[in-house]
Amino acid sequence: MVAQKGKDLLLKLDSTGAGSFVTVAGLRSKRIAFNSETVDVTNSDSAGRWRELLAGSGVQRASITGTGIFKDAQSDAAIRSRFFAGEISDWQFSIPDFGLVQGPFQITSLEYTGTHDGEVTFDMALESAGPVSFTVTP
Repeated sequence: MVAQKGKDLLLKLDSTGAGSFVTVAGLRSKRIAFNSETVDVTNSDSAGRWRELLAGSGVQRASITGTGIFKDAQSDAAIRSRFFAGEISDWQFSIPDFGLVQGPFQITSLEYTGTHDGEVTFDMALESAGPVSFTVTP
């Protein structure tokens, strides 16, 4: 992947539940992480006592975090209401010239911050709550 502008990473929410994704915030910093737990099947017959892992097993998950400014009052309300309801919604995370991550996520953290001489910002964390797809984009 060649160098990309960080501002081009977009976090979008399916606001209607019908596959209509809209950008919800001006995120200043964003991060997505993929993780997979392992299943250790090492036993007394393992060659040289080296750990053995069971392929294709374990729990996979994706985590998205971001910091930014809400685009408008509707975006703020959409995210806040989903957080307090513990709702799981479909989200997209667009990585230009690389791919599109899409799937159900739950907002697990929502924090607001402000200083006396600056704007109010938020920090948000989302955790996958089902199968996540990755589509390569040209």
